[in-house]
Amino acid sequence: MTVSRDDVPPAIRGSTWEEMTVGSAFRTAARTVTESDVVQFVNLCGFNEPLFYDERHAGEGGYTGRLVPGALVYALGEGLVIQTHSFAGTGLAFMHMELDVRRPTFVGDTLDVVVEITAARASSKPGRGVVTSRNTVYNQRGDDVLVYTPVRLVRGRDFNP
Repeated sequence: MTVSRDDVPPAIRGSTWEEMTVGSAFRTAARTVTESDVVQFVNLCGFNEPLFYDERHAGEGGYTGRLVPGALVYALGEGLVIQTHSFAGTGLAFMHMELDVRRPTFVGDTLDVVVEITAARASSKPGRGVVTSRNTVYNQRGDDVLVYTPVRLVRGRDFNP
């Protein structure tokens, strides 16, 4: 007997907005920021600021290593969140966020993210909800280097497109 593709549920399924309860939290895997990450990001996105490619210039500003752009720290943090599959197949839109860079991040730092759900409510359309979280990016010393607060549109249990 052959099983129909439509009869088999996905192995990975994100949470519905109803399952994302206020106060629940999780931590992502970790990732080390490499020299190659910074070079590729700076070149791809045009971040041609000497702080990011001239260690001597950064040192003159009081920094003790190659700085990582805050935008890259955010992108790596969000990537770590996405890799948890928390929104796999349930995420519908990234609607808004606020971002606060707390401390410098340097090449060689290892980052992980703690995600805490701070709000979850039904949206104006049935089958959808709006979920807000506080995502704190930490380095290997446990310092919070960046905090962002995404607001996402997420499918509900009764989602019907």
